[in-house]
Amino acid sequence: MTQTEERTPTTTDRSPGEHALADALAQLKFAVDLLGYGDGLHQLLASARRETRVSIPLRRDDGTMEVLTGYRVQHNFSRGPTKGGLRYSPDVSLDEVRALAMWMTWKCALLDVPYGGAKGGVTIDPRLYSKGELERVTRRYASELQPVLGPDKDIPAPDIGTDEQTMAWIMDTYSVNAGYTVPGVVTGKPVSIGGSLGRSTATSRGVAQVALAALQHVRVAPTAATAAVQGFGKVGASAAQFLADAGVRIVAVSDQYGAVHASNGLDVVRLHEHVAVTGTVLGFADAEPMDPDSLLTLDVDLLVPAAVEGVLNAANAADVRATVVVEGANGPTTAEADQILRGKGVLVVPDILANAGGVIVSYFEWVQGNQAYWWSVEEVEERLHQRMLAGWTAVVESSQQLGITLREAATVIAVQRVAEAHQIRGLYP
Repeated sequence: MTQTEERTPTTTDRSPGEHALADALAQLKFAVDLLGYGDGLHQLLASARRETRVSIPLRRDDGTMEVLTGYRVQHNFSRGPTKGGLRYSPDVSLDEVRALAMWMTWKCALLDVPYGGAKGGVTIDPRLYSKGELERVTRRYASELQPVLGPDKDIPAPDIGTDEQTMAWIMDTYSVNAGYTVPGVVTGKPVSIGGSLGRSTATSRGVAQVALAALQHVRVAPTAATAAVQGFGKVGASAAQFLADAGVRIVAVSDQYGAVHASNGLDVVRLHEHVAVTGTVLGFADAEPMDPDSLLTLDVDLLVPAAVEGVLNAANAADVRATVVVEGANGPTTAEADQILRGKGVLVVPDILANAGGVIVSYFEWVQGNQAYWWSVEEVEERLHQRMLAGWTAVVESSQQLGITLREAATVIAVQRVAEAHQIRGLYP
């Protein structure tokens, strides 16, 4: 059961998804205006090539049935098959997925990965469902989208609420329907069935690498730096560990349940062990509980928002005291907050650069799968490091040459690459 969704206008009383889409469109308009593109090209870049909504009937373990809603937005095909995560969250909406798919297009182009952007989501709170129920949701979602997925069409990956097991279910469902094993239909899957070494921590490693480069840029040595990490999950937890390994003092972290603080620095290794046992950072013996919202305004050198969209906004941006903000999450800083932080002199490293490590190593996984030849973890991490630093250097140089922010520079570089690909290919028919 699929149908194409029409875009609905936003209102002044916007949902988080509508805010995210408005911000993505505003960033695109800035780049289009600076590059001097006409209205037609602007409209093409602003519009998703395909938007699909699917109904997902689910039989619960108790025998009752409910119907969930899933989305997949494929934003642009000009540079290759589309690529993007699949998230399970009660907050998933079509506008949110539209924004995330557009940001994925720019992310892939900025890091010179030969993909367009896509994103998917199911409006579900995975904490309220059994593993068997989540498997049935995943397989039905994949089955409904089978015609538009594929290693040369659109390649999902894990995101909020999903993991390598989710990708294994999608791969198996797609392969069973195809009649043969298709490992390249997803990335971020278990190594035992064709996943890449280094993929599980790739986003976090990239965030840490760019954060260290940004600290160096503002002349703060890692061993003298303090940091707060909002979101101790897939991205934030390992990013905190990599930063701590480099000598950064992690003074506060938070998760969906609360936050903890230690002015002398958290023992991140022991915190990982605590979370593995309890499921939350709360109750960690060597730290004090704190208000999670206050973490965002701590007096630190580095702030890493690594949870969800819109956490830095007009209400709290003026109180941010970090010198550098590195966006581990997608869209954590609203347009209003961006302007406020710019006025305060805060260096904001945008998500399409900072958290691109995941899609880079997803690309490596896809390449390895196509070649049936696997790289060592050292090869993966070295190639990731090269790509991240090349992206950082290009964005900083463009920012300085044009006198614009890092986010604006990153978007301009990416939009120009996508537009050039479209123009070279031409318009069919």
